[in-house]
Amino acid sequence: MRARADRGFTLMEVLVATLIMAIAVAGSLSGISAAARNASRLTQYDRATILARQKMDELLVDPNLPHGGVSGMFNPEQSGGAAVGWQAVSSAFEGGPGPGVVDRVALEIWWMDGSVRRVFALEGYRRGRLGSGEAAPRVSP
Repeated sequence: MRARADRGFTLMEVLVATLIMAIAVAGSLSGISAAARNASRLTQYDRATILARQKMDELLVDPNLPHGGVSGMFNPEQSGGAAVGWQAVSSAFEGGPGPGVVDRVALEIWWMDGSVRRVFALEGYRRGRLGSGEAAPRVSP
């Protein structure tokens, strides 16, 4: 009779094993969820970086870029269907001998991540020309 009672698992053993598996599965799903959120955030950041570099290249070679602020929105095909905008400020950075000046172009790309506004900033410098009526900034030694 004793050999017959030792052939299976007791109800308590089955319940403990089920509880251990449930905890392991819940922990795994939580980790997978966090990894998916991080991957989505990194994808958005990478897209913003690419768009910022493209826009900065356009701004640095634009001979008609006015000093002051300009802004716009990216085409939905470029931004993956998301609302992505940009704002740039161009200003004289440093004067030099002659009519030349170094312009500083500060670019800010923004996008919406749900209800949170995310921002990526980039700046570049270019050789520019002073506009009519503008004075070169003084640089203190």
